[in-house]
Amino acid sequence: MRKFEGYTRGVNFGGWLSQCDHTKLRYDTFITEEDFREVSLRKFDHVRIPVDYELILSELDSFKDVTPVIGYGQQLELSRDYAFNESGFKYIDFAIEMCKKYSLNMILDLHRTPGYSFDPFHGEKGFFDSEEFQNVFHSIWIEFAKRYGKESDILTFELLNEVTKKEYSDKWNEISETTVKNIRKFAPDIHIIIGGYYNNSLEAIKDLNKPYDDKIVYTFHAYEPLLFTHQGAYWIATMDTSFRCNYDMPYSEYEKLSEKYLCQAYASFKSFDQNAHPDQNFFEELLAEAVRVAGERNVPLYCGEYGVINLADKKEAAKWFSDFHAVMDKYNIGRCVWNFKEMDFEISKDF
Repeated sequence: MRKFEGYTRGVNFGGWLSQCDHTKLRYDTFITEEDFREVSLRKFDHVRIPVDYELILSELDSFKDVTPVIGYGQQLELSRDYAFNESGFKYIDFAIEMCKKYSLNMILDLHRTPGYSFDPFHGEKGFFDSEEFQNVFHSIWIEFAKRYGKESDILTFELLNEVTKKEYSDKWNEISETTVKNIRKFAPDIHIIIGGYYNNSLEAIKDLNKPYDDKIVYTFHAYEPLLFTHQGAYWIATMDTSFRCNYDMPYSEYEKLSEKYLCQAYASFKSFDQNAHPDQNFFEELLAEAVRVAGERNVPLYCGEYGVINLADKKEAAKWFSDFHAVMDKYNIGRCVWNFKEMDFEISKDF
């Protein structure tokens, strides 16, 4: 399995241009040059920058001043409700400038697109069934490729954050392949990150299209055991916000408490010795199939998000990080911790 060079140890800048109130004040003050400098001083080699479509698209009565095209010279029909907002691109420009200044690489991640979000709270619907929404998505990536394709020495594109339902898998493969072809018209050398269903699960890796070229990277997100990393999480409907647990409790307890407190998919622990507890072997087993598939296809594997909620005991969180990092290092898998500031997962200054 090939290594994703330059993207070994990263940190997410979530909450800046995504999952925020999308005001100029937020854009101007949440992440500044000092944050890029600190990340560099702390020996991270890259930042992942999630971006919502609100940053660069404005809703208008007509689509003006932009004539995107897709491969083979065809015109791309666009929703008449959106136009590119030039002021939003300036923040991406700023991020690229800061990465150059502080010797960092960067991932530009489209976290939300019209008609789709990983979070149902946002109310985005219809992307996988709407040609119109898909055309807007393609137009966004054509625009990114035209503007930033020349930055391939420090920049990587990530097509879409966390596809949810498995039933979207075939359609997502079709959409992502078209998007890659569109990007390649303007950015032949840039790396492109693609993840799959169940929120960039390891399970989905095997169902991704085989790589279009040698610049494709498969991604996954890692928050297992979810009961530990999301203990007390207010956004999980069945979670008791006062619930706390240790990382190294027996698998039998994980199984019982996960069924009680988690309303979403979680790793089953029945295959483990019920008297044992998670350690490096836990992550080895979770990763085994994805590592095999990536090796067979000669595709780099990359973890775009992982972390432990701030409510967890810091010493217990340190055990989780130590085991996870050891397995990532063993297989030369790059990683990007969630999150630099706020977002319930803010990393401590001595992380």
